[in-house]
Amino acid sequence: MEYGICNLSIIPCRKEPADQSEMVSQLLFGDHFKVLEKRKKWSRIRNAFDKYESWIDNKQYQLVSSEFYRSLDTETPIYSNDLISIASGLENVSVNVLLGSRLPKYDNGTLKIENDSFQISTEITSNENRTKKQLVTNALRFLNVPYLWGGVSPLGIDCSGFTQLIYKLNGMQLPRDAYQQAELGESLSFVEEAEPGDLAFFDNEEGNIIHVGIVLENNHIIHASGKVRIDRIDHQGIHNQETRSYSHKLRIIKRITKNGTSIKKR
Repeated sequence: MEYGICNLSIIPCRKEPADQSEMVSQLLFGDHFKVLEKRKKWSRIRNAFDKYESWIDNKQYQLVSSEFYRSLDTETPIYSNDLISIASGLENVSVNVLLGSRLPKYDNGTLKIENDSFQISTEITSNENRTKKQLVTNALRFLNVPYLWGGVSPLGIDCSGFTQLIYKLNGMQLPRDAYQQAELGESLSFVEEAEPGDLAFFDNEEGNIIHVGIVLENNHIIHASGKVRIDRIDHQGIHNQETRSYSHKLRIIKRITKNGTSIKKR
């Protein structure tokens, strides 16, 4: 078994081992993974964060030892809370690190990938024990980010990538896809019971969950649909204020918990 880490700002994850294949997700700097299968140009990997499997280009990642991989599994992850630049003094290499990227082995302005050390000038704070209010604040930072199928970054994001990333910035782990996220948490019976930061899920005519967003105050929701936007939500679903019609049909609202307890409201 080989192990790897994303040492670039962002790389595409493909459904099949081909440049023309559908992009189903992305890796951000610091994401580590198992290499399940390796071909001449492509590797099939399983992301450690959400166990999502995909194909990535062999030229776009760095192999790491099993010891380093396991050490990342045991440390409390720290994620960048803004766009930052990191620099390696040994190789004079700099990398732009996007919001939500993991900073492996972070300690007092320094992070490490195996024997390579990178310096950060920006102050980094822990993502642990953040409140629902902070979750909503981070969600609002993504307003007008363009929709991108498979996207997980401020450069382009899909609906479940958006909710996954926002919860990750609050120190919480969600699966990659909306239907998987809907399997977590406590179900709420009415929209009126929802708190800002809860997740609302929407289905299609076949009953399959295809969309997710984050509930806001006063019966509003922030979600990625064309772009990250705010619309109204009621018992029927999402009402698009521009088209004056319903764009998504409500299936269920979930309150996602952390370690068996609800996220703190304040």
